[in-house]
Amino acid sequence: MGAIITAIEYVYPKQKISNEDLSNQFPEYDFSKFEEKVGIKNRYWVQENETAFDLAKQACNELFKKINKDDIDYVLYCTQSPEYFLPTTACILQNHLGLKKNIGALDFNLGCSGFTYGLSLAKGLINSGQAKNILLVTAETYSKYLHPKDRSNRAIFGDAAAATLISFSIEEYIGEFLFGTDGAGYDKLIVKNGCSKSPFNAEVEEIEYGTDNIYSDNHLYMNGPEVFDFTNNVIPNFTKEIVLKNAMALDKIDQFVFHQANAFMLNFMRKRLKIESNSFFIDMEDGGNTVSCTIPIALKKYSQSINENENILVVGFGVGLSWCGGLIKINRKL
Repeated sequence: MGAIITAIEYVYPKQKISNEDLSNQFPEYDFSKFEEKVGIKNRYWVQENETAFDLAKQACNELFKKINKDDIDYVLYCTQSPEYFLPTTACILQNHLGLKKNIGALDFNLGCSGFTYGLSLAKGLINSGQAKNILLVTAETYSKYLHPKDRSNRAIFGDAAAATLISFSIEEYIGEFLFGTDGAGYDKLIVKNGCSKSPFNAEVEEIEYGTDNIYSDNHLYMNGPEVFDFTNNVIPNFTKEIVLKNAMALDKIDQFVFHQANAFMLNFMRKRLKIESNSFFIDMEDGGNTVSCTIPIALKKYSQSINENENILVVGFGVGLSWCGGLIKINRKL
């Protein structure tokens, strides 16, 4: 008895923001160098009246062109861009999608580790006999949290949603997962205002950080150097631990699909792990860092070249600080 990823679909908003668009706003910055180093050319942002939930519905409806929505018996919705503080967005999604009512539905608030956490949760629900077809939805609109003068984060983050179906299988296609948490780093990637601790403040002061970047406590703040240090100090060894947990050798992994944070960071880790570039997926030129959506988008893209069983190591890491990874097998175009 096991679980398998059977299908993935994803969507971007219609509004494309190119590096040329950003260079018009920040003419002092060389976005050609940014593109070469970070690997992002375009990102997509929702309009003011669009939400992550709107993207989630679109991704799910794309998925339903391939699968029968009446088979779904559990919804896992990962977002840090919920419709409301309450109720649970997954419940609203069930209604809008016309899913049956005798199903489970829950939200979980995780960022860049969200998809891998979701895979592990889905596997547990299936292997324990609680569900057979789980709809895992990741949806983010970080663009709504970006300060208009925050050149760094506006260049990195894009919006997206992905819908993934994880189903019961006679053979196990989802291996062992490991997890990591360091809440001492909670403030390295944070939106301070707008929730219970600190309400939204219309009179908030602007804060300068880095080089020619501005944010406020109403907006997303990321300590880039410390996030980079955390990632490179933790994730390479963590990757080796996942390989050992699954009784594999590093050279038996067909493809490594990490959270698509930025190309420079990914290549730094790839070299530390001594992995050849053709076995380490990097493709974020069109879309940028879409938080919990980067891994399912990458899996969808990579799966188009799969003709036989492949062992794929997936690792998510970021806001929290939180990290999670595991081994999956894919034997089809998703």
